[in-house]
Amino acid sequence: MFILLSVAIAPALALLSYFYLRKEIAKEPSRLLLHTFIYGAILTFPILFIQHVIQQENVFSSIFVHQVLVTSALEEFFKWLILIIAIYKHVEFDDPYDGVLFGASVSLGFATVENILYLLNFGMNHAFLRALLPVSSHALFGVVMGYYIGRAKFTDTKKAKYEIAYALFAAFFLHVVYNSILIIKDVNLLLMVPFMLFLWVFGLSKVKKAHMLSRYKRFEHHEYFLKEESS
Repeated sequence: MFILLSVAIAPALALLSYFYLRKEIAKEPSRLLLHTFIYGAILTFPILFIQHVIQQENVFSSIFVHQVLVTSALEEFFKWLILIIAIYKHVEFDDPYDGVLFGASVSLGFATVENILYLLNFGMNHAFLRALLPVSSHALFGVVMGYYIGRAKFTDTKKAKYEIAYALFAAFFLHVVYNSILIIKDVNLLLMVPFMLFLWVFGLSKVKKAHMLSRYKRFEHHEYFLKEESS
């Protein structure tokens, strides 16, 4: 059991550490980052329950609607909701790059519990593949979502609502594409490899842009304090 839990948790911790260590201003990991991870982990259970009810009641006859649209919408909406309700106005959210960290954290909390449940049911034969696909894809969906949340936090009020909407719909769209590929038989692996490469490139481009926003914010603060001192 200990080995299984270690194998299930390790990919998420490795990915979260990677994104944390890319933060340009070194800080101790905040308690809020841990809380965000736990929120994402707790989210797994109501989401899985809703998905189970929908499946048992046969609400949607179409496999595409159920496994692609509904699943993607539920997972990304609840992660987005946590970021908006619990994180967005928190005092520790003081840098645009924090959006990337919190987005990755809530997504990896969800992915970790999902991974544990999967490996408990089906064994560790697919542990490596799950680390490469579901766990890393959830992390990157969270990075993209968090990037737009970070932009919203540090922009004017009129633009903020659009950035918040982009955060949800960008992650949802990427998740839809990912799940669509999974249900295509025979060629899903051929399509998944280029999509995951694209997802990593796209996600890391958002990380780079978040760093640029952080630098700009620090420069603005520096200019402000220089003016205050000279006046």
